[in-house]
Amino acid sequence: MAQRRTKKTDAPKIDIGAEIFASLRELEKLKGISVDYMVERLKQAMANAYRKDREDHRDIPAENVVVDLSEEGLFMYQVKTVVEEVEDSALEIHIDAARNINPSIQLGDNVSIPVDIQKFGRIAAQTAKQVVIQGIREAERGVVYESYSSKTQELLTGTVSRIDPASGDMLVTVGQGNEQHNAILRASEQIPGEYYQPGDHIRVYILEARQSSRSTNVYVSRTHPNVVRRLFELETPEIAEGQVEIRNIAREAGSRSKMAVRALMEGVDPVGACVGPRGGRVSAVVEELRGEKIDIVVWSEDPCEYVRAALSPADVVSVELIPGQKNACRVLVPDDQLSLAIGKEGQNARLAARLTGFKIDIKPVSQAE
Repeated sequence: MAQRRTKKTDAPKIDIGAEIFASLRELEKLKGISVDYMVERLKQAMANAYRKDREDHRDIPAENVVVDLSEEGLFMYQVKTVVEEVEDSALEIHIDAARNINPSIQLGDNVSIPVDIQKFGRIAAQTAKQVVIQGIREAERGVVYESYSSKTQELLTGTVSRIDPASGDMLVTVGQGNEQHNAILRASEQIPGEYYQPGDHIRVYILEARQSSRSTNVYVSRTHPNVVRRLFELETPEIAEGQVEIRNIAREAGSRSKMAVRALMEGVDPVGACVGPRGGRVSAVVEELRGEKIDIVVWSEDPCEYVRAALSPADVVSVELIPGQKNACRVLVPDDQLSLAIGKEGQNARLAARLTGFKIDIKPVSQAE
């Protein structure tokens, strides 16, 4: 026989609907957790509490418990199937008993029987409380994850809150208001030689937000090449206005970076725009990076010209592509420029290779002859 739902009869209620909704609206303002989400979690908690605290100790199916929570109050019903012979009293009700509730009931119908919520025991109430707390935590983690997932690759200002003496990892408080969160600045993402104390302000680059079953972790960096990119975007109006483009950055954090730029409008000097009047813009970036040297060069479609610029500040006599080798070139420099072109411990040549994507073989003019 086809089953059909019957009308619910009046159930005992707890007149806390308005109070609950007022609290949930306040929670929504403070934590950004929607009222609808928390209502569903609360209904689930109450249903689970009832299922686990029944007098017959039967853990009945979830679909046999209905919770109605609104500003009118909190109601609960147990759904039973109308039968002629009851074999399972937890899930079935005799037709005569059912017709005392609803005279028009038929065999096979489902009837919603009011539950006296006031009779819930302390264990059931505690269970409901824990589920709601868990729901709040899950929602908070979801809010944090969504918020910081959308902020990846952004530069934020935070405050150092704690430094792990064993690992050197830092906790940095980023965001404001409801979005405030402790981000993790691992020791490997810190600029060598930088030292901070709790309470210090610090700019960090959002790498990623990673969600687990227990928490949402936000990871940040000071060493990522895009830290340099974002700082120049903040300092250089021509970049923000689309007149100058940063093409690529090669960085050894705390020591030196090379940045290739190009003009997107005629008459604009891309290097001059990034350097700024009296060097003010590049100086602001260098100061933020605690003295890290920055070479700004002009990007070129011509790979030979690009490599020549990337080896700045060294003078270059010639650049030739090596036949039969992909992305490889030979560079000739004056004998007195060889050490400058290679750089201390090979740094200048190494950064130029990363910036251009070319293998660079540097030779002095005398050796070439």
